[in-house]
Amino acid sequence: MAKLWFKFQRYFRRKPVRFFTFLVLYLTAGSLVFLHSGFVGQLAVSQNQANPAAGVPAEVAELPFLGDLHLGRGFRDMGEATSIARRYGPWFKGKDGNERTKLGDYGGGAWSRALKGRVVREKEEERAKYIGCYLDDTQSRALRGVSFFDYKKMTIFRCQDNCAERGYLYAGLEFGAECYCGHKIQATNVSEAECDMECKGERGSVCGGANRLSVYRLQLAQESARRCTETNLSRAGLMESSFLFPPLQSGFLTSRRQKKNPIGRCQDGSAVFRGCFHKPNNLSLALPVTAAMLNMSVDKCVDLCTEKEYPLAALAGTACHCGFPTTRFPLHEREDEQLCAQKCSAEEFESCGTPTYFIVYQTQVQDNRCMDRRFLPAKSKQLIALASFPGAGNTWARHLIELATGFYTGSYYFDGSLYNKGERDHWRSGRTICIKTHESGQKEIEAFDAAILLIRNPYKALMAEFNRKYGGHIGFAAHAHWKGKEWPEFVRNYAPWWATHTLDWLKFGKKVLVVHFEDLKQDLFVQLGRMVGLLGVAVREDRLLCVESQKDGNFKRSGLRKLEYDPYTADMQKTISAYIKMVDAALKGRNLTGVPDDYYPR
Repeated sequence: MAKLWFKFQRYFRRKPVRFFTFLVLYLTAGSLVFLHSGFVGQLAVSQNQANPAAGVPAEVAELPFLGDLHLGRGFRDMGEATSIARRYGPWFKGKDGNERTKLGDYGGGAWSRALKGRVVREKEEERAKYIGCYLDDTQSRALRGVSFFDYKKMTIFRCQDNCAERGYLYAGLEFGAECYCGHKIQATNVSEAECDMECKGERGSVCGGANRLSVYRLQLAQESARRCTETNLSRAGLMESSFLFPPLQSGFLTSRRQKKNPIGRCQDGSAVFRGCFHKPNNLSLALPVTAAMLNMSVDKCVDLCTEKEYPLAALAGTACHCGFPTTRFPLHEREDEQLCAQKCSAEEFESCGTPTYFIVYQTQVQDNRCMDRRFLPAKSKQLIALASFPGAGNTWARHLIELATGFYTGSYYFDGSLYNKGERDHWRSGRTICIKTHESGQKEIEAFDAAILLIRNPYKALMAEFNRKYGGHIGFAAHAHWKGKEWPEFVRNYAPWWATHTLDWLKFGKKVLVVHFEDLKQDLFVQLGRMVGLLGVAVREDRLLCVESQKDGNFKRSGLRKLEYDPYTADMQKTISAYIKMVDAALKGRNLTGVPDDYYPR
């Protein structure tokens, strides 16, 4: 035996490469055996630490450096803190040979899976009732409300939650990844066997089929389905003073208050108060549906227009009018609300307008005039970027551009949680109208022929991105994240990037159109027209008006989240203010409008 061992030693000394090969194979085999018999630890580590100072102009170098951030083609913000997910392997086997799992390991085992499934089903039955499989047609949808896609994580609960939040009665799933909402089903029932596609994010659950919808009737109205405009609530004295998390796109607030206000109130069907407007010149063309209501109330008129599938409900005393926003009735010139302050006959605390001045509400019916989307018919010869710092409203801007042009937008990255089919195309495919990007290096910027540069208040952009990083596209970061080390570290790394991103695009961009998020929010019609003009697409005015009524999309953070303190320390504010002044000077140096006044002081 010793002689044999000596021969092995002498052989490997002469052939060291073979020795190391043998050693690697031995260690690999041992590792595989260990992993098979034990448990697997999977580490999810953020890959987004950056060096925003790379390629920074000399002016930026003079400011205090706040951290390291490496930006490049592979930018993927995992958005999670380091965490370990365990999956336990076989623990022991009984005499019958069946594998058993550890006590408390609810992720495995037939009994625990069955128990968990039962609990989930009970919760789903409380909120929604499955009513069947229905035919769906791309030219005439069975459910004609809002819709969104998720090719990686679509679940039944997520679809129901999105539809219920917007006040719809039905939620339907199709192709395993598409969700449609509506107030009524306009299709025929088909065999259950035709709904045969598994949900992309939920194994074992059915999410419709090819042109087939698995439809649920929503049983419970959600708290967030009660919405009205911020202006209306503030006039009614319903606003509370506190520091609020900024939503992705403000304009709607959630309230459970039942106190009524003289002009309007939050409707159970999620009606949104648009204001007081003068009667249009040609009423029958502007608002094609009219009904006399002796016992008029806001609810009755909104319900009528919702049933007739019109997005606008206009109250004119004892008459209810329904229609779309058009050039004949664009809703751009508000009147003094006192001109509409005539009490409803059926509700003394509400106003129902007059025959000359209409109270207008927006129903939850989706305006389908601008919902068609497709790829470009011919490959584009130029690549146009939709560039922004993360948290500056890029997803919302993409939604607006798609509604206005009817063409998909693409992305430099891939985010399966977004609804957009263009998200799956390679960014150089030439089939999309523009490409989302957060990149800020010279090489990356010069790859584009033109760009729309979207700039947002850094205080709000940083908070929005922090919410996205720790809460998802429509979620919020937990208080523990704001109070812990994550927030200071985030500001230290991302604040300088906010400045260098704009400076780089101004310096290296070939044809850059600067759009401020705040201007887009305040004057969407004009600013969106500028953006579409750069894209070279002719858009009818009626389509832009349709976009205005559908402007929020599916990635607006709904409801209010209160933060009881300002998360920005004095040092943070001082540093960020210096970056704001730098960007402001760079914009004005190129004869552009500087940053909006509300960027500073804080």
